[in-house]
Amino acid sequence: MTGRQAATTLLRTAAPLRPTGTTFSSLRRLASTSSSLAATRTPPHLLSLADLSPAQIASVLESAIEFKSAFRSTSLALPESSRKQLSLGESPIVQSLKNKSIAIMFSKRSTRTRVASETSVASLGGTGLFLAPSDIQLGVNESLYDTAKVVSSMVDGIMARVGGHDEVELLSKHSTVPVINALSARYHPTQILADLQTMLEVYASASSPTDLTSLAGLKVAWVGDSNNILNDMLVAYPRLGINLSVATPSGSAYQRDELVWGTMQDGLSALTKSGSSPIALGQVNWTNDPLEAVKDADIIVTDTWISMGDETQKEQRLRDFKGFQVTNEMAKKGGAKSDWKFMHCLPRKGDEVDDEVFYSDRSIVFPEAENRKWTIMSLFDRMFGRWEL
Repeated sequence: MTGRQAATTLLRTAAPLRPTGTTFSSLRRLASTSSSLAATRTPPHLLSLADLSPAQIASVLESAIEFKSAFRSTSLALPESSRKQLSLGESPIVQSLKNKSIAIMFSKRSTRTRVASETSVASLGGTGLFLAPSDIQLGVNESLYDTAKVVSSMVDGIMARVGGHDEVELLSKHSTVPVINALSARYHPTQILADLQTMLEVYASASSPTDLTSLAGLKVAWVGDSNNILNDMLVAYPRLGINLSVATPSGSAYQRDELVWGTMQDGLSALTKSGSSPIALGQVNWTNDPLEAVKDADIIVTDTWISMGDETQKEQRLRDFKGFQVTNEMAKKGGAKSDWKFMHCLPRKGDEVDDEVFYSDRSIVFPEAENRKWTIMSLFDRMFGRWEL
């Protein structure tokens, strides 16, 4: 799809408002009808990529790529003559969140996710309401149940960055509007969607830039902590035909999450039984040796060793991760492919990867960070704008 075609696909279609002689009585009837519809509809939620089928993941990514192409090819900085030629109005993007309010509830600090969320709401014509820990404390000043009921009655969607995964589960259970997990202790789905878009930009053909099957057969090596990033890789990558080789330190703090492991196996079993996968399913290998993990790797991925909440364990963790720093020497010694790429969700500390790799041509971390916006925009358009997954 060309940039112009993508722009045309996502052009704003709303007709101008016209006086209709609306009365207070008709407004009350409209409000009553809307409330009844909202009460009978089941909102879609995204708590992990296990909630999406491979086809749904592909569709989300296709929209994200189209949004990115549309923004770049129909920039607001275009000359007026060019904008008229493309029949563009004030925005090149369909305003699916027009007259809608989105709660962005973050109980943890954020740079990329917050910026991506707020700019996506604005680009889609909506109003974002950022609620920081000082504004709203989930489960502290009032119960999660009460928060879910109250906030969801006033907004059209919730983007929630929480602590324990049970918090976002409870929010979604009692919310009357769609909830997206912006990060929990167990999962980080929006990050892995951005990673997948970045991988498509590197490995998909120019003629089929949105073909997710082009990633089948790739080997991704995870060298780092057993955390929420890895967990969403586990429930997504094997179903997409991507092989995943995991290296974590030995010790109970770095063991796999058995609930996540079971979810991964259930997803693979369902695809096997249905026979619906057009590609061979990916394989998963788990080791405590980073050199073993990176053998024949197309992509090496890591994350900070000291996550939020782990600061008191810093010295012990630095000892545990000895030998896990991603360097060219480590990749060569382990036998990674000669053209391997490097990914990192950010923020980056110097311990887990050296400057030589992080700022090299191998590194695709900054396109990866930018793609947080386009994948989040795709989700907001679908879930908050159209109530679809």
